[in-house]
Amino acid sequence: MRKPLSELVSYQSLHTHAHDIQGHTLRELFAQKPNRFDVFSHSIDSLLLDYSKNRVTEETIDKLLALFYECEVESWRDKMFAGELINTTEHRAVQHAALRDLNDATSAMAKNQLDVLQLMGAFVEQVRAGDFTDVVNIGIGGSHLGPMLVCDALSGFAETGLNVHFVANVDATEINRVLEKLNPASTLFIITSKSFTTQETLANADTAKNWLAADEQLKNTSAKHFVAVSANVEKAVAFGIPQECVFPMWDEIGGRYSLWSAVGLSIVLYVGMPAFKELLRGANAMDEHFKKAQPKENLPVLLALLEIWNQHFLQASVHAVLPYDARLQYLPAYLQQLVMESNGKYVDRAGNPLSVPSAPVVFGDVGTNAQHSFFQLLHQGTQTVSCDFIGVAKAGHENSAQHDMLIANMIGQTQALMLGQTLEEVHDDPQLAAHKMFPGNRVSNTLLLKDLTPFTLGMLLAMYEHKVFVQGIVLNINSFDQMGVELGKNLASNLLEKMQNTDFVSDQDSSTNALINFYKKHS
Repeated sequence: MRKPLSELVSYQSLHTHAHDIQGHTLRELFAQKPNRFDVFSHSIDSLLLDYSKNRVTEETIDKLLALFYECEVESWRDKMFAGELINTTEHRAVQHAALRDLNDATSAMAKNQLDVLQLMGAFVEQVRAGDFTDVVNIGIGGSHLGPMLVCDALSGFAETGLNVHFVANVDATEINRVLEKLNPASTLFIITSKSFTTQETLANADTAKNWLAADEQLKNTSAKHFVAVSANVEKAVAFGIPQECVFPMWDEIGGRYSLWSAVGLSIVLYVGMPAFKELLRGANAMDEHFKKAQPKENLPVLLALLEIWNQHFLQASVHAVLPYDARLQYLPAYLQQLVMESNGKYVDRAGNPLSVPSAPVVFGDVGTNAQHSFFQLLHQGTQTVSCDFIGVAKAGHENSAQHDMLIANMIGQTQALMLGQTLEEVHDDPQLAAHKMFPGNRVSNTLLLKDLTPFTLGMLLAMYEHKVFVQGIVLNINSFDQMGVELGKNLASNLLEKMQNTDFVSDQDSSTNALINFYKKHS
């Protein structure tokens, strides 16, 4: 059994080191080492990571790598890729990476994936040869955020003839806004739920079924408008979906890691199988990098260790994801789930309370919108926030002047956070000088893609997956369960019956009683 993280020799050494360099600013670090970028940056294929605007020295990186080795991250990484049961609370392997190795003819999961890809390809050809014009993906969590992100990011690669829509929220406003624009006769629904018991997903599926049944011409043929992605074939068939239209999900693939599986059916329908396979190949390229690159040059490892450093030793408990490309507008929401559902835990693998912070709070938005929203806090607020800036060198459009403006803003913001502005540099009214002073010394990473393609998007998403994995191993937690998701849903299920009858509620706590009774009075 491993010692608590705070008791490890390498972790205590980092504490001492953080105290030693506390007074060194990023301005000073850049002045002392003019080639700082060359030392603190790495690139692979089409992806560049610049982490020079972190408050680190070469000694810091060495000490972080000592932590990496003392936590035996490489051993856990090898166990994951070997299919060992590293999801200890659910007694499962973690095999999303196996879905991305299209050249693997040995593992059972890789063979399953090749079979499913063939089924998906045949189904897509059938759909595109028919009369469907719109596809509605109904899921929630990973079965919603992943496909929605990828479809939106790769809209420039979309094949003509099919529009794709996404519904997750149990608030019927969302699905009603989608359905009111569509023709029932030409709409296909994908119901994605591993258990086929997810309340929100089934509620929206029932709404879709009723919408189709309301069309006189479709009431007896509505089953032709549904397919499912689920591990529970029996329940999907009971809903009315033909068994041959149920694509498999596997216990070894968590929801937030599932877009690479049949959960990506909406992606394949939208951009085609060749583009989907390129997405897988890009992710696999990052898998190989994560497996083989030395830790000091390993992008997921560096990002994970830097965030541990910033959060645990520089008190950056919040992390902002800032894509400067509208095609990545859903990336912050996707990473919110990936990070906080994976590593938002309070006990370690043995069930002991953590003595250190777990996942940071993750939020974000696209640049330059975010600059006119919450950047004020990033620059002059009292909270410490670390940032990932993400840009794409090649624009997805022909307006090069605006793209130059966009990327100039991105790089300028990283520079402003790093440098700040001293009182001596403010030349305005002295009475306003303090208001125009920026502390600077605020840390960020910059990630630059050469272009945004299925391949590079796959690399980017897999990089973040492995970053989260490394952090989970360092924290000694299980990143692959999500016990905290269930309690509120279970309580909501228990309260639903009380809300649907006319009786006054008095058997709950005073707040719950009052809220339900107010709702019942006014709904």
